[in-house]
Amino acid sequence: MTISSTDKTSGQKQASFEIKSAQLPLVALMLKTSDWALLQTDLLQQFGPEGESPDFFDHDALVIDFSHLDADLPQQDLVPLLKTLRLCHLVPVAVRAASPPWMASALAVGLVEAPIEVQRVRAAAVEAVEIKQVIHETVREVPGPGTMVVDKPLRSGQKIYARGADLVVLAMVNQGAEVVADGNIHVYAPLRGKAMAGASGNTHARIFSLCLEPELISIAGVYRTSENPLADEVRGKPAQVRLSNDGQDKLLIEALKA
Repeated sequence: MTISSTDKTSGQKQASFEIKSAQLPLVALMLKTSDWALLQTDLLQQFGPEGESPDFFDHDALVIDFSHLDADLPQQDLVPLLKTLRLCHLVPVAVRAASPPWMASALAVGLVEAPIEVQRVRAAAVEAVEIKQVIHETVREVPGPGTMVVDKPLRSGQKIYARGADLVVLAMVNQGAEVVADGNIHVYAPLRGKAMAGASGNTHARIFSLCLEPELISIAGVYRTSENPLADEVRGKPAQVRLSNDGQDKLLIEALKA
């Protein structure tokens, strides 16, 4: 759908603006606790200004998802949570799967209701029509093929973002460096910094490295830090990282075998 203005004085169709349908990538915050204080503390510890990954998000639009919470959850003030999310460089814009009282509270603070259709279909056993929806959404979120190649080592403080593309790194990613891609990440050297694949929501993205020793790894926002050590069979060895296909938002870290 396109709507444009018309210059009525001249009779010519000289548009001063256009309004078009837009498909934009969003990230979703899936609430799994009703303890607001705990949630805010955990968010700030990970993504706040003094957290482990303060630059993980770059003012990304966010949907707050209530689908994992009890529908009878007592209503609370959303404003403190919204302030915390903004401190984490997230921009809350919508709410989905909320009970009527929670939805009314969200609308009152300027959020909108996100349609249920925007949720990804990620069940292990899905019908053919659902598979088509997953493929369509992935293509929309990562527009067009492409590959960025980096052939120099990345030092602490350096950050590379392959927007709408895969990222191939031919040299070491040192501690304190970040590699981010909307597609897959391939590191043909030691990976010791942070690696975030599927940054725009591509749940099929993967991370590959010939020597996996990361500070942080993430696929479509599901992350794991070095505080949770890797298993001996993958730490410092050729391995890949992907999301499980059972809808549990779980990272699978597997050894690469020749």
